[in-house]
Amino acid sequence: MNYRHRFHAGNVADIFKHLVLLELLERLRAKDSPFCVIDSHAGSGLYRLDPPGEFEHGIGRLWPVRHEWPQLAGYFAALAPFNRQRLHAYPGSPLLIAARLRPQDRALFLEHQPQEAALLRDNLHGTPRVTVQQADAWAALRGLLPPRENRGLVLIDPPYEQHEEFARVAAALKDGAHRWRNGIYAVWYPIKARRPVETLHAETRALGLEAWAVELLTLPEDVPQRLNGSGLLIVNPPWKLRDALEPLLRPLATWLAGPHGRPQLRFIGLGG
Repeated sequence: MNYRHRFHAGNVADIFKHLVLLELLERLRAKDSPFCVIDSHAGSGLYRLDPPGEFEHGIGRLWPVRHEWPQLAGYFAALAPFNRQRLHAYPGSPLLIAARLRPQDRALFLEHQPQEAALLRDNLHGTPRVTVQQADAWAALRGLLPPRENRGLVLIDPPYEQHEEFARVAAALKDGAHRWRNGIYAVWYPIKARRPVETLHAETRALGLEAWAVELLTLPEDVPQRLNGSGLLIVNPPWKLRDALEPLLRPLATWLAGPHGRPQLRFIGLGG
């Protein structure tokens, strides 16, 4: 596959995804009992931000005015250790997750590309309670669920380069719901065409579990095959997660879209 996380690091979709991820982690941390996080498509974990790049329309715009967004202080604090003097790097989900683990928690990161997996091991070197596996997530997830903690999160964030990727996501959710029915599942997806998204939503409804999707778009949806926005599908969402996300994301969608965009933030019920 040609996909590499670094080409998209720090873009609007990353900001959106990581804000939701950090909110999910805070809710897991609210209880003393241990949890496990499994990241299915982890990447290398840390990305240098060099122009030109998609980050220029995302974190590159937001970082200089971060003092104007006190409601996003936790997100900026998560990025700060990698940007002491100026914005030059963006952490992927593995480093964000690893930083939020407590002594009783652990994380497992799956990455299919050997080079990316090796870089991730380097970027996590010395970090306790984390494991990196160079493996195909679609095959590996079956043997990992349920984790021994029986509490936690599965983040599914494939590249969607292949036509069947949406179907693989749906199959993984179905199998996951069978093996670990009370686990939290967070699935990121691009919005380029509505039909595969609607099919994924329909298959999620068929799980019979509480679920909803939140979608953030900054461009009109009537131009297919362009990344108009992205969504996060949450199965077994923590209590009041939506109440926390809406005031964070709604003004951010408008700001990120800019004067020529068409911002949309929508929550879609999918069961429960």
